[in-house]
Amino acid sequence: MPAHDWTHVQSGLFHHFHQDWCTQIARSLNAGVLPKGVYALVEQRVDGPEPDVIAVQSKQQPKSGGGGTATLTAPKTKLANRTLSDAARYAARANRISVRHPLGHVVAVIEVVSPGNKDSKHAIRAFVAKAVAFLRAGVHLLIIDLFPPSDRDPQGVHAAIWDELATPPFTLPDGLPLTLVSYQVAEDTVAHIEPIAVGDPLPDMPLFITPEAHVLVPLEATYAATWDAAPEPLRDTVLGVE
Repeated sequence: MPAHDWTHVQSGLFHHFHQDWCTQIARSLNAGVLPKGVYALVEQRVDGPEPDVIAVQSKQQPKSGGGGTATLTAPKTKLANRTLSDAARYAARANRISVRHPLGHVVAVIEVVSPGNKDSKHAIRAFVAKAVAFLRAGVHLLIIDLFPPSDRDPQGVHAAIWDELATPPFTLPDGLPLTLVSYQVAEDTVAHIEPIAVGDPLPDMPLFITPEAHVLVPLEATYAATWDAAPEPLRDTVLGVE
């Protein structure tokens, strides 16, 4: 199913889709994509206008039995950015105090960008700061941004995040304004990037659960399932049906 144009849809309508899609993604991950010992929860944030984020957590190192298998080969995305900074390496080795979730510790987070994340300078700064904080804490991150760049993120959300991590800056390819990006946190942070356009199918994206291993998040299937279950007036609005 192609990615739709959500720019002319009210934020509340996208929020409904956003919530259902997060739930579909978490269900799919828990239904055999994630290896044994790793699980996904749809959690509420307290510091932003959009309340749903998928946290992937683990009580132990992932095991191969009883679930999916994490892949060790490098993802085959169109683009990749890598930090190569000595300062970044030393920062990654710095001691930190961690407060762990009672059910386990967070190893990865999936964020679906919403209009509220881009509707002001404060909102985009807060989103970028949270993403950078996750990465610097060693939490792998997958960001799904189906909204084109705004005046506040002229090269997209990934470019705004990458500006905080490394040089040179990231520039979106012409004609591909939407961005899916998976951040792999290891000695260097690597961003695996799939730029797409409205009308393109959603590729399955890697989600790292260790510095070396990832699973593929079934974005296409979960998006289609969410779309099929969406109220008809919502779908008509997105499609411009009178």
